[in-house]
Amino acid sequence: MHDWITACGGRQDAEDRIAFDTPAPARQALDGTVVTPLVHLGVLDVTGPDAERFLQGQASAQVGLANGDFAPLTVFCTPKGRMLANAQLLRVAEGHNRLLMQRGLVQPLAEHLGKFAAFYKAELRVRDDLALIGLIGQDAPALAEVRLDLAPPPVWHQAGDAETQLLTHPGPRPRQLICLAAEAGAALWSRLAEQASPVGNAIWCLHDIQAGLAWLTPAHRDALLPQMINWEALGGISFKKGCYTGQEVVARAHFRGQVKRRLVRAQLEGGELPALASPVESADGKAVGEVVAAELDAYDQAEILAVLSTKEDLGPLRVAGQAVKQLKLPYPIERLDPESLAASR
Repeated sequence: MHDWITACGGRQDAEDRIAFDTPAPARQALDGTVVTPLVHLGVLDVTGPDAERFLQGQASAQVGLANGDFAPLTVFCTPKGRMLANAQLLRVAEGHNRLLMQRGLVQPLAEHLGKFAAFYKAELRVRDDLALIGLIGQDAPALAEVRLDLAPPPVWHQAGDAETQLLTHPGPRPRQLICLAAEAGAALWSRLAEQASPVGNAIWCLHDIQAGLAWLTPAHRDALLPQMINWEALGGISFKKGCYTGQEVVARAHFRGQVKRRLVRAQLEGGELPALASPVESADGKAVGEVVAAELDAYDQAEILAVLSTKEDLGPLRVAGQAVKQLKLPYPIERLDPESLAASR
């Protein structure tokens, strides 16, 4: 699956992890520009005359807003409002929508949606033939523009055509995401690596953490409401659209203020990376939350995103024996309507 990356010098450390021998990769992303293969992400295509209508009944996004320019965040839920996957929704052509999400959830979501797609003129296709490449750094937008001849769009927007899509994601440094055919990925990688240092995809995941952006993984499938990862604060839920699966529970939690856990960003006083779903414990050993993402930063300290109880005073906290220092999120915890994001272009 990742032959083009290993041919370019990458080392596959795990199914969803690629590393390079570039020294101090997290520091490189702070001081320069890096390029990384996003093998932890995957793509599910939804095509056919009824693709948009089908997705409108399943996704939290107002699907019509995905117009080839705005590429909104969305989420798919069970009838009880628990998340099966969160994703970015693209429109790549007429009757062709694309969902970008954590790769371990692509096949399960395809199987879940397939039960309903049978009633529409819509087809689902897991895309293992695409390359996803990330650029991070102050020169990332300019490098993407030169190599792709595309002006980078605003955050959560897209540029390009049905063959190549260029996206902009938030973070402490400019970030561009490129989606194209795998056979074209190797050639593009070589051109990008002439001006950007190759680094493993852990660095992209670290910048997701620093952006307060949690991508659901199999460890938390069917376990969390969207608001528990601050999805409405990122514009990932439309409260102005009609019904979709789980909509009633999601809306009730919002309008009645019944969200008992929220996503927080934190640093651990130590370099041990906790496993996903590791408990966040209070001083008396009580579990008050759990880890949903974890990476080492430029100073070899663990940074995490955790879903934590909204109880005001939890006191000192620990994860895997390490003290927790909460950090500020880069956005307010308040509703952000995707309709306003689309109109702000």
